[in-house]
Amino acid sequence: MGVSGAISADQDPLALRLPVIGLVAPSGSGKTTLLRAVVCDLHARGLRVGYLKHAHHSFDLDLPGKDSFEIRAAGAAQTLLASRERWALQVENHTKGVDPDLEEMLARFEHDSLDLVIVEGFKHAPYPKIEVFRAALGQAPLYVEDPHIIAVATDDPLPRAPHPQRLPLARPSAVADFVLTRSGLGG
Repeated sequence: MGVSGAISADQDPLALRLPVIGLVAPSGSGKTTLLRAVVCDLHARGLRVGYLKHAHHSFDLDLPGKDSFEIRAAGAAQTLLASRERWALQVENHTKGVDPDLEEMLARFEHDSLDLVIVEGFKHAPYPKIEVFRAALGQAPLYVEDPHIIAVATDDPLPRAPHPQRLPLARPSAVADFVLTRSGLGG
């Protein structure tokens, strides 16, 4: 499978085995709320979903004072936290101040354990994206400038034509249907 049902591997720099689709929008648009509902819907349908979020700030999975935090702070290049419930690998980015590369991050997933990956953010990367648009935010839509936006989830009229397919923001199951169809995973 390619990254999306309509984009062939030779056209797409993210030509991975897993379908990849993202959600992009300004902060405060309800992107994460929609994502949570879509992932829940896809999981209920039996799909194994990977999630990749682009964070615009530093973050830690650990707290100061914990052994693993202190060892990482002392210079460990990789720190793996493991328990009976889950494990997490933290890798220090050796090029500080540079955004992570989408392809490189997607390659780190265990592809055999997933059916698709949903990305939150990486809005400047060339991959299939759904924009979450809310007119009340007063910001211009992203689809006008980004040919990789394949749909817009909104309950508002879209201000610029032509526009990609419009999806009902209030119906996460319709967005999940679109993701499945676009990814080649559903009818």
